[in-house]
Amino acid sequence: MKSLDAKAIIARRVALELRDGDVVNLGIGLPTLVANYLPQEISVVLHSENGFVGLGPIDGSIHPNLVNAGGQPAGAIPGAVMFDSAMSFALIRGGHVDVTVLGGLQVDNEGNLANWMVPGKMIPGMGGAMDLVVGAKKVIIAMEHCAKDGSAKILDKCTLPLTGKAVVTMIVTELGVFTIGKDGLILEEIAEGVSIAALRDKTQASFNVSRDIQTMK
Repeated sequence: MKSLDAKAIIARRVALELRDGDVVNLGIGLPTLVANYLPQEISVVLHSENGFVGLGPIDGSIHPNLVNAGGQPAGAIPGAVMFDSAMSFALIRGGHVDVTVLGGLQVDNEGNLANWMVPGKMIPGMGGAMDLVVGAKKVIIAMEHCAKDGSAKILDKCTLPLTGKAVVTMIVTELGVFTIGKDGLILEEIAEGVSIAALRDKTQASFNVSRDIQTMK
């Protein structure tokens, strides 16, 4: 499966988790693709941690001063509001974000997330992930199932510095959908043509299989 295909599959599936009226924060990278697959029958408000709510598609010419949190050109819908970072993070920390969709380097079966740094590598900063994972009501990790070197990203225990402890609600990869509860990881959906045995081979963490498991939507 090509990388771009995998990202599209993940983004499309995450979009199905959003509900009418949700305030949604999309992290940089893969999560920004979710905006391309929003169901027509729902209306969500997209929040950008760099200072506005009401992200939308680029309509016409690109405005050089209007970018999302990843520095990519962005559009704004009618009624969009701009504000400073203090207000943006007050919204996040105040629990006003319904869903945040973030990428991940590692997630484990306790719902711990590592996605902000790799020891020894330069990083631009931690960004808002640490605030988002504790401030949002639902945390969805959208990531490819394995790293570029083929190593597992869903682990029994994260080995990289944590972004947050026991914060992840759901993991969506191109191979399946997992929820995380008090009993650990539960496989809720599996991609068509993928066996549970093959999925276990690519997942270091142990997981239970839902009694109502479905083919990935």
